[in-house]
Amino acid sequence: MQQQNQSPMQQSQPMSQVPNIVSTKDQLYLSDMLSWNLNACKKAHFFAQNCQTPEIKAALEEAGQMHQRHYDKLLKHLDTQSKTTN
Repeated sequence: MQQQNQSPMQQSQPMSQVPNIVSTKDQLYLSDMLSWNLNACKKAHFFAQNCQTPEIKAALEEAGQMHQRHYDKLLKHLDTQSKTTN
C-alpha cells in the first residue's frame, strides 16, 4: 500500500512553545470571558441579596465568588502578559 502525499500542514510538528503574542481573536475572546464572569458575579450577588433561604443564599454567594476569582485570574494573567511583551 502506497503512502498518499500529505499536505505541508499535516507534516508540520506541533509548536514547542506558545507564541508571545495575543491575536485579535484571542483578545476578543478574553474580553468576552471577562464580561461573562463579571456579569455572572454581579447576578449571583444580586440574587443572593434578594434570597430568603440561607442555603440558597450561601450557594449564590459562593458562585459569585468563584466568578470573581476567575475574573481576577484572567486580569492577572493579562497584566503579566502585557508586562512581558513591553
